Amino acid sequence: MHTLDPCLISASFTGHLHLHLRPFAIGSFMPFSSRTFPAACIEMLRPQALKLAAGLAGMLVLAGCVGDADKTPLFYRDLATPGAQVSEAAAASMISHYRANNGLGAVTVDPALSAIARSHAEALAKAGTVRASLAPEQQLSARLAAIGEPSTEAVENVSAGYRTLAEAFSGWRESPKHNAVMLDEPATRIGIATAYSAGAKHKVFWSLVMAGPKNAPVQGKPAKN
Repeated sequence: MHTLDPCLISASFTGHLHLHLRPFAIGSFMPFSSRTFPAACIEMLRPQALKLAAGLAGMLVLAGCVGDADKTPLFYRDLATPGAQVSEAAAASMISHYRANNGLGAVTVDPALSAIARSHAEALAKAGTVRASLAPEQQLSARLAAIGEPSTEAVENVSAGYRTLAEAFSGWRESPKHNAVMLDEPATRIGIATAYSAGAKHKVFWSLVMAGPKNAPVQGKPAKN
């Protein structure tokens, strides 16, 4: 077993605890005590120990605030659970990156568009089918008019069954019609939402609205699957 030189132990706190240990001889373990731990080493490590103690205290406070929060990346978070919602920011980031790779501009989250996407997804979940999007009040043009954008250029993806943002993005990218929505050239804004229905076959219902500047002409058509 390696014997540890206590003067070669250091610690740092940068969100994680790091202990750096350097063996200096082969033999039995030397316990740290007032007899084996030199006073000079204690004085040398005192500032680090104080910083470490403060850092650990911060970790405990943070742990009390976040509890057992889900650490799964937002792209892969399972949305087939009550109350789960797709991350609008993560979706905008993913789609913007994809658009950039195709020579198109980025999109930003628009709360009004997200609101009509959410009400749409909830209507689909309540009905248990994407066919509910065929109802007159669920048409994209009607929902845009309801938020004061009757002439905004917009397109929409309506889907069901994808459990994560990554799955939905991959599915849309592989479908020519849905891919065209994500790569809609005039789009500058995005609204996206999901809704969960435990009793429905497909469980998770999606609505993605891509829109250009407010009240820009030419109404697009939603793509459905």
